[in-house]
Amino acid sequence: MGTTDLFGLENKVAVVTGASRGLGRAMALGLAGAGADIIAIASTSENAAETVAEVESLGRRAVAIGCRQDDPEEVRRAVSESIDAFGQVDILVNNAGIIRRSPAEDYSDEDWSAVIDTNLNGVFQFCRGIGKHMLNRGQGKIINIASLLSFSGGIRVPAYSASKGGVMQLTKALANEWANKGIQVNAIAPGYFATDNTEALRADATRNKEILARIPTGRWGEAEDMQGAIIFLASKASDYVTGHILTVDGGWMAR
Repeated sequence: MGTTDLFGLENKVAVVTGASRGLGRAMALGLAGAGADIIAIASTSENAAETVAEVESLGRRAVAIGCRQDDPEEVRRAVSESIDAFGQVDILVNNAGIIRRSPAEDYSDEDWSAVIDTNLNGVFQFCRGIGKHMLNRGQGKIINIASLLSFSGGIRVPAYSASKGGVMQLTKALANEWANKGIQVNAIAPGYFATDNTEALRADATRNKEILARIPTGRWGEAEDMQGAIIFLASKASDYVTGHILTVDGGWMAR
C-alpha cells in the first residue's frame, strides 16, 4: 500500500469542533489538505465561516454549524446536523474547550461547571452521538484533544486539569469498548501552543521563561504543528492504534 493510500482522506468527512481559530482551524485545514470534507463546528456558524471558506479554497466541501458545547440539546442538534450534512461522518475531532484561571481556594462553582460542561461533558456527548453513527457504519476515527495537564496538575486551573484528565480516561474507555467494532479512539495532548488559551501565560514574563526553559525545541508550538498528528490518527495509517494519548509537545514530557 502506497503512502497516499495510507494517509489520504479522500471521500472522508471530518467533524472538527472549535474550528473557528487556533488548533481547531489548523487541524481542519490539515484534514482538508489530505482530502477530507469538513464540518466546522464553533459557538456560532458565523464564527466558523472563515474556516469553511479556507477549506473550500482547497477544493473540499465544507459546512459551518453553530453549537454551544456546554448545552446537551445543542450538542444533540449539532450531531444530527453533522450526519445529515453529507450523509456520513468518518472522523470526529473533539477540539473545543475553555479554560478559567483562579487559585483553587477562590475557584467559583460557575467557572468549575462551565469548564467541565464544555471540556468533558460536551466531549462525551459528541463521542456518544457520532460514535453511535460510526458503530452503525462499522468504522470511524475519534480524536479527542487532551492536554499536558491530562498528566500533571497545572497551576490555578483545577477544572481544566480535571476535565483534561477525564478526556484522557474517556478516550481509553471508549477505545476499549469500540476497538473490535472498527472504531479507533485516540487523543492528542498538545504542549504549550501559541493560542488564545495561553495568551496570559505568554504575557507573563516569568512563566513564559519557565515554560520555554523546559521545552527542548525552545519554542512555543504553532497551530500547524498539529496537522501531521491529526492526519495520522484520522487515516488508515493508524488502524492498529487505539486508546493512545499522543503528545505533540516539542519534547516537554521527555524532560
